Amino acid sequence: MIKKGIILAGGMGTRMSPITKAVNKQLLPIYDKPLIFYPISILMLAKIRDVLIIVNKGQLEQYKKIIPNGNRFGIKISFLEQDKPKGLPDAFILGENFIKKDNVAMILGDNFFYGQSLTKKLKDCVKLNTGCKILVHPVVRPELYGIANIKNGKKIISIKEKPKNSKSNLAITGLYFFDNKVIEYSKALRPSKRNELEIVDLLNKYRKKNSLRAEFLGRGGAWLDTGSMEDYYNTSIFVSSLENRQGLKIACLEEIAFNNKWIKKRDILKAIKFYGNCDYSKYLKRIIST
Repeated sequence: MIKKGIILAGGMGTRMSPITKAVNKQLLPIYDKPLIFYPISILMLAKIRDVLIIVNKGQLEQYKKIIPNGNRFGIKISFLEQDKPKGLPDAFILGENFIKKDNVAMILGDNFFYGQSLTKKLKDCVKLNTGCKILVHPVVRPELYGIANIKNGKKIISIKEKPKNSKSNLAITGLYFFDNKVIEYSKALRPSKRNELEIVDLLNKYRKKNSLRAEFLGRGGAWLDTGSMEDYYNTSIFVSSLENRQGLKIACLEEIAFNNKWIKKRDILKAIKFYGNCDYSKYLKRIIST
């Protein structure tokens, strides 16, 4: 069972410069809320209540202005500053004292997930006891992603990074579920040519042990990467379109916490006071008035 989650919110955000010269990418708005709310919401939907957010050195105070801790959401949020990006598996080395002897989930801070059956899939994934499970989703251009080849349903038989010719179009998304061996395996990795620890190398360690499985986001589900300006704006438009059509918010953390019975009406009222007179606060008022 997985009860802890890591959000990797470091990185330089160079593809979105000069905006990211002043503000961390994960604090930029995706429509009506900061990007960091979206990966936090995924962990909360999976019923994970102990979260570590890894941020760039010198940017911690920016985060604490909007998320001083997880009390507002009925969860525990701690932070860890990273001197410089060293690859995704470095999160498990940095976070060893947080993970301890537990299993752990990791989500990339710039990834967006949406789908009607997403919550059920997340709850299934956190039941993991041994091995590793990754979320995959079909893409039109496999040559731009890490691609998984799958056999017999969910068994991953190979992983290729940005293959030129691939029979599979199943991209590896930025959401992973690991057993506690992830710390040991990450420490054993050697830096690649770009001097970083590679997530593909970590996943291949599990694959060679026959303990790497896939979970499908499913048709109708959405996985968006906000790493470039174009993708960033497309994600904002996606969220705006859904919210304005349905009247329901995506990644409203207080709503998730309230539905999970982690917070009470008085906590929502405190959140409304914190946010001030805005549409987000008006939505929170609707939650406690229905």
